[in-house]
Amino acid sequence: MKIIDVKEQAVPIKSDISNAFIDFSKMTASVVAVVTDVVRDGKRVVGYGFNSNGRYAPSGLLHERFIPRLLEAASDEVVDETGENLDPYKIWDILMTGEKPGGHGERSVAVGTIDMAVWDAVAKIEEKPLYQLLADRYRGGKADDSVFVYAAGGYYKPGKGYDALQDEMKQYMETGYSVVKMKIGGASLEEDLRRIEAVLEVVPNGQSLAVDANGRFDLDTALRYAQALEPYQLFWYEEAGDPLDFELQNELGKHYAPPMATGENLFSMQDARNLIRYGGMRPEKDYLQFDCALSYGLVEYRRILQMLEEHGWSPRNCIPHGGHQMSLNIAAGLGLGGNESYPGVFEPFGGFADNQPVENGRVSLPDVPGIGFEAKSNLYQLLKTVAQ
Repeated sequence: MKIIDVKEQAVPIKSDISNAFIDFSKMTASVVAVVTDVVRDGKRVVGYGFNSNGRYAPSGLLHERFIPRLLEAASDEVVDETGENLDPYKIWDILMTGEKPGGHGERSVAVGTIDMAVWDAVAKIEEKPLYQLLADRYRGGKADDSVFVYAAGGYYKPGKGYDALQDEMKQYMETGYSVVKMKIGGASLEEDLRRIEAVLEVVPNGQSLAVDANGRFDLDTALRYAQALEPYQLFWYEEAGDPLDFELQNELGKHYAPPMATGENLFSMQDARNLIRYGGMRPEKDYLQFDCALSYGLVEYRRILQMLEEHGWSPRNCIPHGGHQMSLNIAAGLGLGGNESYPGVFEPFGGFADNQPVENGRVSLPDVPGIGFEAKSNLYQLLKTVAQ
């Protein structure tokens, strides 16, 4: 077998929402199609991938470095020992040929996007859902029947008052979510507390609400928020400071007893390891949000999971950022603690299969070969255009 072609297209997200740092009005994403010569059910197998929201399309890196390296590789350099399927680990090594250690930046997004497409193709060639393929290879065949998901919303938006915020959160709860998340840090502490209290009026209790500062705070502000937030006993307090400020995170943990979460903007095993070594994160209560689509893909994510195990962390403490089907498959197949979800936001990339509703805060996965993009109609319509 061989890879015939790799195609990429940058597509706009176009959203008028914002968090504490950025708005998404000009945000883009890369969509990649890895075209193989394998045929299943009369159709050529194509693997699809895309990068998560929050990082722009890495089109230049893909076309200048990573796609050419993959297409220039000999067929025997990209296949597994059977010669009948792709080997994601060999492909990862090919993509990273000539890349120096460190400086992960946007290249981790480019590699993660291709990696997603490769795993989609691998599972399709084996005619298995990716979650089952992962469970068979790495977890004794046992995949979780469903995955905990929370609704990430509560963004800042022009003209969005307390009533609109409450209506948004009520809608999430009514559609099956048990935990919702809202943004903080884009307003004053006093205003954010009023917004939080408005949401707490329409959800069961503090354990039904998480808050996310998107790395906005310096240490003093992070601690002031911590003092104000602690009485609410929230589900978690997320990314208070810069993602690489491990000293800030460590100090925050000394003053804030309820759960914290961070990690979505750490894009390598080495950075994740530094968070565990120096960030004061607590394996008995805190959550890690590494997103494979932004951090060199599933190949690197498995290295992160191995590192976490060596440091006494359970995969159940991992609830990835991104709200996409790739992380949902990883969660079910490798036994993570859950996955983010973006109901109605960042479409068509956010959300899951069309016929898999959220029930009691959990969602099941379709029995579809690959990642399951074909079961999400609006996303699949977009993906198909890239392979043409």
